[in-house]
Amino acid sequence: MKTALVTGANKSIGFETAKQLGQLGYFVYIGSRDKTKGSEAIGKLRSMGLTNVDCIQLDITDIDSIKSARQELELKTKKLDILINNAGISGGFPQAATKVSNDTLRLVFETNFFGTIQVIQEFIEMLKKSDQPRIVNVTTELSSLTNHSNPNWKFAQYKPAAYGPSKTALNAYTVMLAVELKDTNFKVNCVCPGFTATDFNNHQGTRTVEQAARVIVKYATLDKDGETGKFYSEEGETAW
Repeated sequence: MKTALVTGANKSIGFETAKQLGQLGYFVYIGSRDKTKGSEAIGKLRSMGLTNVDCIQLDITDIDSIKSARQELELKTKKLDILINNAGISGGFPQAATKVSNDTLRLVFETNFFGTIQVIQEFIEMLKKSDQPRIVNVTTELSSLTNHSNPNWKFAQYKPAAYGPSKTALNAYTVMLAVELKDTNFKVNCVCPGFTATDFNNHQGTRTVEQAARVIVKYATLDKDGETGKFYSEEGETAW
C-alpha cells in the first residue's frame, strides 16, 4: 500500500486531504502538533470507515519533533510515497508592509518556510525509497508576485506582508528542489487550494474544504508524465 504524510492534518484542508487520499487507498499519516487533536481526527476518519490512517505527532517548528516523527514513521513503514506540507500560519491580517513587526515576520517564516524545509530534508530519504515520490508544498495566490503587481487585484486588501512573502520564498525553494531532483522520479510542486472557508480566514472563503483538497490530491498523485517545479491551482498553472 502506498503511503502519505500530511502535515497540519488534524483539521480543515489538511484533514480533508488526508480523507480523500485514504479513500483512494493510500495509508495516510496525519501530522499534528497536538497529539490529542491528531488522535481525535483519526477517530473521525475511522468512524467514516477509513482504517488506513494513523497519527504522528509533528510540530514543524521544532526540529526535535520532526526528527522524532521521522523515526516513528520509519517504525511503521519503510518508504513514503507522498509528502504534503500543509501546516502553516497566517500571522493575522492585515500585515501592512510599513508596519508589520519583525516578530510576526520571523514567526510566519519560521513555520511556513523554515519549518517546511526542515520537514522535507528530514523525510527525503524515505521518499527516495518510493517508485514515484511526490512532494506538494501548499501555497497561496497571495504568494504570486504577478498578482501583487496588479493594482486592481481583489486580494490586495489583506496586505499580507509576512504571510505572502513566506509562501513566495517557499515557492522559490520548491523550484530549487525540483531542479535538484529533475533527473529522478520525484515530482515537486506548489499547489494553491484557493480561497477556502476555514478558521484560517474566519470562514470568509468562497470554496469548501472538499474542493480545496481535491486540487491538492490531484497534484500529489501525478503520474510519471506529470510536471515538476510548477505552481498550480484549480485553474491549472499559476503565475509566480
